[in-house]
Amino acid sequence: VQLVESGGGSVQTGGSLTLSCTSSDTSSSHRIAWFRQAPGEEREAVASIRLVSGAPAIADSVKDRFTISQDHEKNMLFLQMPTLKPDDTAMYYCAAGSWVAGSLDEHDYVHWGQGTQVTVS
Repeated sequence: VQLVESGGGSVQTGGSLTLSCTSSDTSSSHRIAWFRQAPGEEREAVASIRLVSGAPAIADSVKDRFTISQDHEKNMLFLQMPTLKPDDTAMYYCAAGSWVAGSLDEHDYVHWGQGTQVTVS
């Protein structure tokens, strides 16, 4: 399974970005997710979504701000990020392969993309 992220960039505080992830194959996955890792920090979960049904799980750190969505027919995952803050600066990764309901644990995910950088100043 190959995952390719896009949509990152540099924005000012309060700006918005929408990240996209294209998967080569979602048949081997129950959930697909976004994680992020800031320099010098551990990777943390952002949000995950159950394929087909679209049931989301959102990390407390971004709840009420970020929205995860999917286009299952196109094997695409999205992360809408309005009102960005400097603390949101990180490399954002798409991950797939989890069969754990509601998982926000990186250890449940098998396939990872290369990441897309988000910088908020």
